[in-house]
Amino acid sequence: MFKSDEFRKARLATLIAFLINGFTIGNFVSRIPDFKTELGISNAVLGASLFCASIGVLSALRPASRSAAKYGSGPLTRYSAFTLSLALPLVGLLFNLPWFLFSLFIYGALSSIHDLSMNAHAAALENKAGKRVMSTFHAMWSIGGLSGGAIGGTLASVGVPIRAHVLAIAIFTFLVALTTRNWFLPASADMHSLGARKKYKMPRKFYVLGLFGLCGALGEGAASDWGGVLARESFGATPFVSALPYVFFSLTMVIGRFSGDFLAQRFGATKLLTWSGLVAGIGLTSGLMVGNIYGMIFGWLMFGIGLATVIPMVISATGSVANKDNAGQISAAQGVALVTGIAYFGFVIGPPLLGVLADLLTLRWAMLVPAALALAFGLSARKVLS
Repeated sequence: MFKSDEFRKARLATLIAFLINGFTIGNFVSRIPDFKTELGISNAVLGASLFCASIGVLSALRPASRSAAKYGSGPLTRYSAFTLSLALPLVGLLFNLPWFLFSLFIYGALSSIHDLSMNAHAAALENKAGKRVMSTFHAMWSIGGLSGGAIGGTLASVGVPIRAHVLAIAIFTFLVALTTRNWFLPASADMHSLGARKKYKMPRKFYVLGLFGLCGALGEGAASDWGGVLARESFGATPFVSALPYVFFSLTMVIGRFSGDFLAQRFGATKLLTWSGLVAGIGLTSGLMVGNIYGMIFGWLMFGIGLATVIPMVISATGSVANKDNAGQISAAQGVALVTGIAYFGFVIGPPLLGVLADLLTLRWAMLVPAALALAFGLSARKVLS
């Protein structure tokens, strides 16, 4: 049993962990158009390059889940925060295209380790609290993405060099990691022996949840990876305005996620997923049909509202199934790794798929893919989960 003060500090540390993870990614996303410009690459090459980051994410999930189970999610979250501070500077060096590909892989792997560990720690805290709190943690991630995107867009618009920008972010992240390093729950909170133990079959529900997460992840990736490029190249937006679609998308994600725990408790996960998919799909499609920067901002606003609670609900349900229905058999970290592995495959197939479609059909019409996937999981949620 943990003391209330210990629990509050661990909750605060986890909220901050989500914040700095999103903040790092928001700053990264804000400079994607500049990465493309400085390297002089096409949409297809940029999509293939971002694919390397996705491969890094997936390659790190399994070893990270085993480490979180063996050593506890608290210690892994603590130490991975320090390595996270190295991720963005590596990409920002931008020596040449091969370095860009390599650094994106490392960036993806380091971000993934921190992401997995903080989500597993959030599941442990949710289990101790005995109520839904996962959506609030993810709201903090969205606040990080929102602030990171806004700051990064501002710095890009005034001509701050990429190297100076990423170095400042690295120093900030390191100082935050140093401050919160002793606030997490001890390893005993969710350590799970991986010794000579019988192998258990993963529940089928994990795979269903993973597929819903995949649709959500591909949509989030489309907003982050291509929102700025779409605004700048299709509608002639300035560097600052190019950052606004992702900023507004992140803003609505924040609002939706702060409401997510209440809405899930009030209406149930099935209804919430159904309406989430419909709002996201119809909203983004409408913005694309309008065909100007104002329509796109509206589209990303609605898309953010719709997708806000998808990933948090998926991870929360995974932790609940592991901790309550499979206690002592499957750790929450292992369940989260499987489900996020499926979900994050959306980040793997999204960048190259949308990049190729952009060169074939224009980026504007390629964005109908994430809109259609949102409609698909919205229309199928009731049938699959009821």
